[in-house]
Amino acid sequence: MDNDVSTEEIATADLSDLNERELKNKVNELRNRIEKSERQLSSVFKELKNHRTDIDELKEKRDSLNQQVRERVRKAQELRKKRDGINDLISEYKEKRSSVNSKTQGLFTGIAELKEKRDEYNRLSHGSVESLSKAYLAEMETFFDKELPLAVEIKIYQKLNDLGKRLESARKANELHAQIQESYTESKEIHQEGDELHEKIQALSDESQACHLEMLENFKAADEIRKEANMYHAQLTDKFSSINAIKEKIDPLKTGIASARKELSLYLDRLKDVQLAKDENKVSQKHSTAREKLQKNARMSLEDLKLLIEKGDVKFNSKE
Repeated sequence: MDNDVSTEEIATADLSDLNERELKNKVNELRNRIEKSERQLSSVFKELKNHRTDIDELKEKRDSLNQQVRERVRKAQELRKKRDGINDLISEYKEKRSSVNSKTQGLFTGIAELKEKRDEYNRLSHGSVESLSKAYLAEMETFFDKELPLAVEIKIYQKLNDLGKRLESARKANELHAQIQESYTESKEIHQEGDELHEKIQALSDESQACHLEMLENFKAADEIRKEANMYHAQLTDKFSSINAIKEKIDPLKTGIASARKELSLYLDRLKDVQLAKDENKVSQKHSTAREKLQKNARMSLEDLKLLIEKGDVKFNSKE
């Protein structure tokens, strides 16, 4: 019979036309088919087990890599936050430095103006306060202590007036020079503050740059690790597809085995009936032979005697 014949059709089929050899051949054929299907089913389950083992390994690798990606991204985000905080601080220091630079520029502008005025007073004085003061006192002594002609007194008076103006210019020049010195001292302090701010800005800029580079390295590493994780995920997807394709083989094999076993059961039952009939026929023949021996008082074997007793041909009187 063909493999596509259903068990129900076999159940209703007349197997009486098959002899013992044909039945045995069919039984062997069905057993071989079942064994082959069971081997195939075992191979399918083994293949599934191997795939599931691979899946567990791939999942472990993928999940481990994804965890590394999360750690790298978290680290990069922390570095970005730190860098942005440093940059905010740099901006504050730059504003302070700009303010300091403005003050410095204002001081130097004021110094330049003071120098211009001082130089103008120095040009007018043509001498120092000390020398002009001495000259002025000397002229005053001459003017008040000596009897001089009117023309000379007028000349000395004019000279005193000129020396007074020059002395005043010299004093103003000294005052301006003192202001210039104070401005220089103040500018040095402000300049020092500016230098300190510049050093802080430079140090923070280096730190910010280091954070930025480390952040980029972490993001780059995360991308590389993510690519590897995606590769394992793609392999997982392929594995699941393979498993689904393998699983599709299981039900047909199970169905085929169950069907073949039912069919085998029918043939075994029929073979058993045939063998029973055959055995009964053998017993009947042996019985006939034993009866002939009994009738002829021929020599019988223990088996012949046992068979005659079982069939009731030989009876023993219990009373004798």
